[in-house]
Amino acid sequence: MTDALDRVAWPVRTDRLWIRRATSDDLDATWEFRRLPEVGEWISRAPTTEDAYAEQFLHEGRLAGTLVFGLHEGPVIGDLMLRVEDAWAQAEVADRAAGTQAELGWVLHPAYAGRGLATEAVSELIRVCAEELGIRRVVAQCFADNEASWRLMERLGMRREAHTVQESLHRTRGWVDGYLYALLVDEWRARR
Repeated sequence: MTDALDRVAWPVRTDRLWIRRATSDDLDATWEFRRLPEVGEWISRAPTTEDAYAEQFLHEGRLAGTLVFGLHEGPVIGDLMLRVEDAWAQAEVADRAAGTQAELGWVLHPAYAGRGLATEAVSELIRVCAEELGIRRVVAQCFADNEASWRLMERLGMRREAHTVQESLHRTRGWVDGYLYALLVDEWRARR
């Protein structure tokens, strides 16, 4: 994964945002919004102390696939996950499936919600996957109750491919449903 992300000339820019690879210097900025209860409700790990968060954030494997974004010339307001992976394939053609799929994830500081900034950031991330990384398919997952997340995926043209029933254990809600969304890069190109 690290090699794939090294092929991109970071930062990339959109009309309103910059996006770049995260560094250890982004610890405090990301802790500012990831510690909020309304963010912790939906993320996979919600450490309750800054030390626990630092251990998680600075882990080499996690940091390698984390991007941060902000308004032009502004501070970090969100982070993105980009995990390049192999698509499933039969053994005889597995080499052709290597590095062809990417899993995406995102978090936006709630103070910046409702302005289309997360949609803009994830849209640019899909562009990077398509044009710079040679990805053929992107996927994202969320709890079915996380309406803001699945609505973002639908705005981007992603298709709901799976609705899992009580497959995900939420830290306060118990067993809940989940959604898997995907988009083929060919579909993305056809819409542009």
